[in-house]
Amino acid sequence: MHMSSANHRAVELPLGRVAAQEVARLMGALSTASRVQILARLTKGPCSVGELSSEVEMEQPAVSHQLRILRDLGLVAGNRRGRHVVYGLFDSHVAALIAEALRHIDHVATAGSTSRGREMEMKV
Repeated sequence: MHMSSANHRAVELPLGRVAAQEVARLMGALSTASRVQILARLTKGPCSVGELSSEVEMEQPAVSHQLRILRDLGLVAGNRRGRHVVYGLFDSHVAALIAEALRHIDHVATAGSTSRGREMEMKV
């Protein structure tokens, strides 16, 4: 279910076409707010579709559909527990992607407000 550190390979830059396509495919998974909400919730720990549905305020079939996409992209994994499947993040890289995206948004917002402040000072 989870990748071990032995499976990691060095990142080669500049990216080739295939690697760039894979990154774009991964980032495409994060282009839907509902998927990001699901991944963000799963950073707290595994839970069932019913729990996810309640916490992200989506209907269960919609959550199941998004989980299927996220699972196909290797971002989440499910473990059957009796009649239920409990979903969790595939590995810690997924949580890091969400955390870095939030840090970047905060950084851009902070830099943007600083830039706007400088622009206003220059106009005065």
